[in-house]
Formats: sequence, structure tokens, C-alpha cells
Amino acid sequence: MRLWGVVSSSSAKLATDKVNHIKTFDEIPGPRRFPVVGTLYQYKLPGWLGGHEMSRYHIALRDMHAKYGPLVREQRGDHALIHVFDPDDVKAVFSVEGKSPTIPPLQEATQFYRTKRELSLGLGNTNGDEWYRLRSAVHKMMLRPKEVSYYLPFVDKVAIDFMGRIEQECSKKDDRIVENLRELVGKWILESAGMICFEKRLGGFAENESLVEKMIAANKQIFIIAGELKLSLPLYKYFPTPRMKRFFDAEDFFYDHASKFIHETIQEIQNLAKLGKLDANRYNFLSYLLSRKELSEKDVAIITFSLFGDGLSTTTPTFLFNLYLLAKHPDVQERVFVEIERNLGKQGGIVTVDVLNKLSLLKAVVKEALRLYPNGTEVSRIIQTDLVLSNYMVPANTHVDLNQFVHFRSPQYFHDPDNFIPERWLRDEEVGESSKSVQNHPYLFIPFGHGTRMCAGRRFAEQDLHVGLTRMVQKYRLELADPSASQEMEQVYETLLFPKHPVRIKFMPR
Repeated sequence: MRLWGVVSSSSAKLATDKVNHIKTFDEIPGPRRFPVVGTLYQYKLPGWLGGHEMSRYHIALRDMHAKYGPLVREQRGDHALIHVFDPDDVKAVFSVEGKSPTIPPLQEATQFYRTKRELSLGLGNTNGDEWYRLRSAVHKMMLRPKEVSYYLPFVDKVAIDFMGRIEQECSKKDDRIVENLRELVGKWILESAGMICFEKRLGGFAENESLVEKMIAANKQIFIIAGELKLSLPLYKYFPTPRMKRFFDAEDFFYDHASKFIHETIQEIQNLAKLGKLDANRYNFLSYLLSRKELSEKDVAIITFSLFGDGLSTTTPTFLFNLYLLAKHPDVQERVFVEIERNLGKQGGIVTVDVLNKLSLLKAVVKEALRLYPNGTEVSRIIQTDLVLSNYMVPANTHVDLNQFVHFRSPQYFHDPDNFIPERWLRDEEVGESSKSVQNHPYLFIPFGHGTRMCAGRRFAEQDLHVGLTRMVQKYRLELADPSASQEMEQVYETLLFPKHPVRIKFMPR
């Protein structure tokens, strides 16, 4: 019988003594640890010496799971880190969380930057009462479907304009391939976020295109460098390093321009309020945050900044992988198109909440894309009580990374795991008799996290994805530029996981 559970600090030693198959923390297997660097050397060594490039961190995690088992210990400098791979252990970690789970910073380099710049740290870099204060203030606005759907007409309008920009790019070439697709998707995401946060267009497809391109490039640098710093000794904390200088430059550029949008909108809201002309149906997001007495203007700015910028490195890669998979599987794409036409009608129909609720196959496509190409490598926690995980004693205050993505292509949990089968996510009554099989462990596939620290922007991201894919499949038949290429799309680690190579697709008008 598998043993996992909570052991209080006072009884931890007694439990270990009495149950001899529970092993100690020091017995948790993992790569060899050296003084000062711990296990970080493995991200500097060449592959023929057993090392991994930083950009292949996700592959390193899969290799560690295969070599050492369900629980693996790393030592990054003086910082112990436990990789948790077994979904039963993930359940054990989540089962003891209170109302304010403790996490390490989502990006330690960003936390360092915001501290140095005397900015609010935001939801992803705080814990305890401070986190709970911020989370409580934004819960209604960001996590309730009804509140998020208020922005659906804005999101749909930007998506339609995005389709027009795709056509503009395609018309320049006979092959109808958009070479800068990642950047173009980023412009759409940022433009959509601007409508949600500021209810105005940024001009990313028009007069401000050059600025938006530079903001996208800066955001990309932020995530690449943050991923590299995560797998390096934190020397930047003690003296300025060239890499950290580049990081600060990129953060400054993105933050300064985003802040300009934020503070211009706040000023507009305050001016209209003074004149008694503030329409209750305008500036919904920022007006709500400003109305919360527990939030300072610093808090309002950083929360808005996070929602505005985070989609560039979360929604963008997920959307690209969805396009790739739909282009690779024209049979699935056609079934999605039929579903869209049945519920939305011909081009010109309005995307409503009711329409989106009926697009069950399209939503299953998004889930299946996240299974085959997960957006990230872990959900992180600092456990607040001693736990027995995979029969090892893990003491309180240990940093654990929940890396269950290593099972997303495992036949133990998924039928025909390497194949793209969106129907596996549909209810039986939606697909009839089917051999589909999907994991039934509730703590395996949780791409947006779990519990009170679930991704705060989840519903906005899902709305962007569903609307964007609806308009894309409605207007274009997606074809791979090189259908004869047998090599599957790979991922590259940039704090999150992106396509390793440009996604090259032909956009054929329907």
C-alpha cells in the first residue's frame, strides 16, 4: 500500500523510527551535489557528459524522473529543491494548503527587479497576509466567468482585426505563409490585453506597431533571461552582472511603456470622476481596482501590469501550438469548423458566451494541445508542514516543484498518448461510443494550477484562446508549410515552454 500524508513536526522523528520504510530527506535520490554549485553544474555540462542546455530544462526533468523515480532532490547553491512527479504526491501537497499557500516567487529575477525599483511585488511574488489582501481584492474581477465575459465583445473585435492583419501579411506572398507568426500573435495578445485593461487600442496593428514590436521583444528577453538565471548561481544579488543588466534594461523598457498606458488611463478615470462624467460602463477593470480601498495605486498598477503583460508568454505559445496541431490534423480542424459554423453561423456572426459554451470540441482541442505541449514545467510550493512523499520524509519549509507534466505522454494515464485526440476530453454523450481514454487522476492535468493560488488570469487566457481560434478556423483553412516534414515540433525552455522553431503555416481562405 502506498503511503503518503502529513506528519507533524513533533511526531516526525517518531513516525520515521516506527515505520522503517519511510526514508529520510537525505536519502531522496538525485543528481550528485557539489559544494557551492550543488546540482547546477548539470545545466553547464555538454550533453555527452550528461548535461543539459538551459533551454532543455524540461527534458532534464523528464530524464531525472526516468533515472531517479517519483521524488528527486536538487541542490541549487544552498537552496534545496524537491521535484515531485507522482500525482498522488501532488495531491498530498495540495491537501494541506490553507487559505494562503506559500510559494517561491514565480520569477525570482523579477521579484529582485521590483524590490530594487521599489515597486509592488504583485500576486506572484508575495505570500501570507499581503498575498491574501491582493487576491481578495481581484477575485471577483478576474476569476468569475460573468465578470470576465464583460470583455468578450472587446476580445472578439480585436480577434477579427487580427484575422485582417493575417490576410494583409498573406497577401504579400504567393505561398500565404506568415513568417513572423510568433510576433504577430504577440501583437494580437497585447492589443487584446490593452482593450481589457485600458479599453483602448494600443495601435499594435497600426500607428504604434514599432513600439509594440519592441515591447514584445523586451518581454521575450525578460522570460529568456529569467529562465537562465533560475538555473544559475544568483550572483546578481551581490554585484551587477552583464546578464542582469540586460534583464533590468528589458524590464525597464516594458514596465515604463506599460506604466504609461496604465497611468494615462487612471488619470482619465480620475478626471472624468471629478467632472461627474465617468460612465459606469467604461474602464471596468481599472475602475473596479481603484474602488478597492485596500489597494494602493502601486498595487493597482502592478496588478494591471501583470494582466497586461503576462499573456505574451502564456497565451502566445499555447495559441501557436494549437495552430500547429490543427494544421497537422486537417480532419480535426474540419470537425471544429463544422462545430463553429453550426453555432456561430457564417462569417459575421457574433461570438457570445452562449456560442462559446457550445464549442465543446474546440475547447477539447485547447486541452489536448496543453497536454501534448504544456505551457510550463511546474507549480511551485513551499510546504508548511512535514509531509511523507513517495515514502520519504520532507520537512516543512521545503521548496517543492510539482512536475506532473512528465506523465502527459504516458500510457499509464492516457490511451495512445503521443497522438492528438481532442475527443478524449469530451463527455461520452458528446462523442457516442468511443475508445477514448483520459487520465482520471484529479491532480495530474491541472495546467492552470490548483486551489486558491490557481492562475489569476486563467479565464482571460481561455477567453482569448477560444475566441482567437474560433475566428481563425472560421476564416482560414490551416495547412502546414511543409507537410512532408516528419519531425514533430519541439519545445524550448524560456521560463515557460515555446515552440523551438518558427511555426510555419499557410492561411488558406475558406
